[in-house]
Amino acid sequence: MKKAIVSVINDLSTDQRVHKVCTSLQGMGYDVLLVGRRQRKSLPLAPRSYATKRMFLLFEKGPLFYAEYQLRLLLCLFLRNGAVLVANDLDTLLPNFLISKLMGAKLVYDSHELFCEVPELQNNPAKRNMWKRIERWIFPKLKDVFTVNGSIAKIYSEEYNVKVRVLRNIPLLSAQERVAAVSKKELGLPDNKKIIVLQGAGINIDRGAEEAVQAMQYVENAVLMIVGSGDVMDVLKEITQKLKLGEKVIFTGKVPFEKLVQYTRHADLGLTLDKDTNINYKYSLPNKLFDYIHAGVPVLASNLVEISKIIKEHRLGDIIENHDPQHIAGKINRILGDERLLEEWKKNCKIAAAKLNWEEEEKQLKEVYEKFLD
Repeated sequence: MKKAIVSVINDLSTDQRVHKVCTSLQGMGYDVLLVGRRQRKSLPLAPRSYATKRMFLLFEKGPLFYAEYQLRLLLCLFLRNGAVLVANDLDTLLPNFLISKLMGAKLVYDSHELFCEVPELQNNPAKRNMWKRIERWIFPKLKDVFTVNGSIAKIYSEEYNVKVRVLRNIPLLSAQERVAAVSKKELGLPDNKKIIVLQGAGINIDRGAEEAVQAMQYVENAVLMIVGSGDVMDVLKEITQKLKLGEKVIFTGKVPFEKLVQYTRHADLGLTLDKDTNINYKYSLPNKLFDYIHAGVPVLASNLVEISKIIKEHRLGDIIENHDPQHIAGKINRILGDERLLEEWKKNCKIAAAKLNWEEEEKQLKEVYEKFLD
């Protein structure tokens, strides 16, 4: 069997996109190894049908972490010659590129965002310049590149004169059917209130999470369920305590994506409230949007290009005009108070899911990887 080594910098437990790519490659006949890292607080990894390797690093953040990861990944790839290499995001690209040149291996790059435009790098020019130099050196030399939506593909293509294919992070149509049904009671959710969900592995600054929590002061007969992790979680908990919203805001913490579906399918409304504060967020198309759609959950979203296009085209939710908590609360109250509208949007979600699913999306992936099997 042809080997494929897929590299990520996360701990594998919540990365739905990479899991789907690995499963698709395995279905095509590849012997797949997914390489990431294991953190001290990492969740146990559910059994996968393909091989996984989580490297335990001495450092978990900062320059020493990135240096250690690059070296460890470089050694890992060097010891496993003869595989197609799949680099996910810029922080895995350098070792993959070096090994592809040294060993003559095929390399595929999957960029999940405009890496150099994330707020963490925008606020640190020295770090951004380092990553940008790596990107400018390697990107023009790449032959097979994927990214998550048309807007980002256009930006990369114009900057580096490279063809960039779109592979959106959309759930399998059959994913909902494979997840065991779990009641609200078993998940610790109230039976007598509407459920609003905000989920994600990157609930970070400028994602609208703070305003979502503040909005709960004005929301009637509903609770906000925050599922996931991110760098503003402590801030969200402080806001919840300060505003005495303990009975209105539920924090589940980070959960495996298999369990994520169990929470999401009980929601009446899903939030995706990223702000247009940087080019990366402006053109984002977050995973949670499609998770909501496949769970039959209508969406309230910020007015970002790719997100609003999906919502308006398929008529499955509403758009906020600003991030004022009272404005957000007003939108939520209107939506949750209109059962006819909710039912219409839920039906539209099911119709949209029949078109927006991984079974359709992976056709783009197969066009690239099939040529390596010859």
